[in-house]
Amino acid sequence: MAITVIGAGLAGCEAAWAAAQAGEQVVLWEMKPDKYTPAHKQPLFAELVCSNSLKAACLESAAGLLKEEMARLGSLCVPIARQCAVPAGGALAVDRDLFSAAVTDAIRSHPNITVRHGEVTAIPNDGVTVVATGPLTSEPLAKEIAALCGGGLSFYDAAAPIVTADSVDMTSAFRASRYDREESGEGDYINCPLNKAEYEAFHEALIAAERAPLHAFDTPSDLTVYEGCMPIEVLASRGTDAIRFGPMKPVGLRDPHTGHRPWAVVQLRTENKEGTLYNLVGFQTNLKFGEQKRVFGMIPALKNAEFVRYGVMHRNTFLDAPRLLDGAFRLKENHNLFFAGQMTGVEGYMESAASGILAGINAVRQVRGEAPLILPRDTMMGALAGHVCDENKHYQPMGANFGILPPIEPHIRDKKARYAALANRALDSLEAALAQDGKDGN
Repeated sequence: MAITVIGAGLAGCEAAWAAAQAGEQVVLWEMKPDKYTPAHKQPLFAELVCSNSLKAACLESAAGLLKEEMARLGSLCVPIARQCAVPAGGALAVDRDLFSAAVTDAIRSHPNITVRHGEVTAIPNDGVTVVATGPLTSEPLAKEIAALCGGGLSFYDAAAPIVTADSVDMTSAFRASRYDREESGEGDYINCPLNKAEYEAFHEALIAAERAPLHAFDTPSDLTVYEGCMPIEVLASRGTDAIRFGPMKPVGLRDPHTGHRPWAVVQLRTENKEGTLYNLVGFQTNLKFGEQKRVFGMIPALKNAEFVRYGVMHRNTFLDAPRLLDGAFRLKENHNLFFAGQMTGVEGYMESAASGILAGINAVRQVRGEAPLILPRDTMMGALAGHVCDENKHYQPMGANFGILPPIEPHIRDKKARYAALANRALDSLEAALAQDGKDGN
């Protein structure tokens, strides 16, 4: 029986390609051109909706490492992207029409792939299926998935930035939980205090900062912002003390550097098990990325912060993946059903495509009764898969970044050298894992 793949975005195309290249028959469903989402305009596969940039190209970058790992696993999109590249400095940017056309041609011409057009409204109940329908999954299928997963679809309008732990200036910060309530014994939050003058300057810059434009499909139909995920700049505009009585409230905290309660405080909460990443609690935002770096950099402890993800405000329907999926991108309760792409909680074009590769490879293994391919956590693809399946009660989408990899020991202070070491370790680990996998007969 053929493997079914639903959705011909980057993730779906990679999943179909991986399975077909392994010799399995694949049926790839795509609802275009019969029906379009509000974001899509072209009938071609792997349509790049927003930017034409696939992020950094150099190996010493998280995005560059991810693309190299993908290429070594037989990616369809990476070599095509390199062939369709346009000048973009250190980034890999593509002519989006040429890129999508080339991916479409490759998929349509593969002898093991049958393309069918039409909206899929129900998940097949026989055979192995990969669902890769993206954050704008059509309503009937979204309801079907939600019902299958016990209401496991999330929706957010705004998300907070994430910074690396080692870029926080701890001479201007302190660890503590409010009223000394903590679990770890050393303070579960990093607290970034501001005095009155610092807070007032920050507040003034925040409400004046330039916001990113919104697309109609990125927000609820009435463009209402839910109170539970109110952008920090919107809340700040309600009054000088609105955020000081909200997410920046200092109550229950005492700064050990001064012995006093701060005028205001930004709390950072750990984002991953390794404690290498922290998010700015309550700092959901729709500011432009450059404005986020400038304005949030006014917080003394964050003056040199390294942002691995900026805050965003857009529609993003995704699974509660840590509860539902395993490291092979399979549904824990049904190993014949795989998910790939943004709906799993990976964020970005290439991250979505990478999850598609792994879902496609593991769909083949499921058909053949073989053990799944689980990549080491010190590879970028393995770390992203780990983010998807690791227990996380504050689960939010994540893109490729070096902060999700286990740190190099001993610590390398120079960032460029540290990133190069992480990349080299990842590729060595990937090759070793694939060689061992081959020896094991897979």
